[in-house]
Formats: sequence, C-alpha cells, structure tokens
Amino acid sequence: MKQKKAKKILIIHGPNLNLLGKREVSIYGKVNLGEINLKLKELAKTLKLSLTIVQSNHEGEIVDLIGKSPKKYNAILINPAAYTHTSIAIRDAIAAIDIPVIEVHLSNIYSREDFRHTSLISAVAKGQICGFGIESYSLGLKACLSLIP
Repeated sequence: MKQKKAKKILIIHGPNLNLLGKREVSIYGKVNLGEINLKLKELAKTLKLSLTIVQSNHEGEIVDLIGKSPKKYNAILINPAAYTHTSIAIRDAIAAIDIPVIEVHLSNIYSREDFRHTSLISAVAKGQICGFGIESYSLGLKACLSLIP
C-alpha cells in the first residue's frame, strides 16, 4: 500500500517578527517567535503536516521564497508584518503562484493606525486571520490544510 506524502506548508514571518516578546508588548504580547514556531510544529505534528519556517526582514528574500514555493509546498502561511501595507512585490508574487496563501496577523490591523487598515496582500490571499494573537497562526495553519486538495 502506497503511503501518502505529508502535505508541506511554508511559514513566512515578515520583518521585525524576530523581535516579538520584546517590542510593543502591549500590542503583540509577550510571546516570542520561538514560542510561535514551537506551537506551529506541535500542531503540524498532530495534523500530519510538514513545515518549513522562515523569518526575514528582507522583501526580496520573501518574494524569492514565494516564487519558488509551488515546486516545494502545498500552501503558504504568511505574516507579512509591515510589508502587508507597503509591498506590491510580495502581493504580485502571491498573485503569480497557484498554491493557497493565508495571511495572518497577531494584532487586529483594522483596530490600529489608519495606515494599517489597508492590506495589499488580502486581495490575493485565500483568506486573512487577524487579532487572535498566537492563535491567529494556529487558525491559519488549519485554514491552509483545509485548502490543500
């Protein structure tokens, strides 16, 4: 009997998320990126998913990861962070691929500063989850799984 290949999901953490737990704790909480990644890995194990997790402060690197992803992954979970509101390049990279992308944010971007109310990514993502803290990532990972054929 042929064994099913594990579904592979690329997790992309955008700029400054490496500073979680230290920066703007009143907005993002005390959880750090390592804790988020650990929770994602634990959930992936129970869902029988294979994860690759990357954090980058560099727009071009994120664009390259997205562009190469259809050859390696079944879906992408991305927190584009500040690039959510500024990166046409990341938006266009997502629009150019044929795998599902879920956008996540720890905070509710629509209850923050006006400039954060516009997501350039949401129009090309399959969905967006925001405002649930670390749980946004868990919900996003489950959403990715639900979209993989």
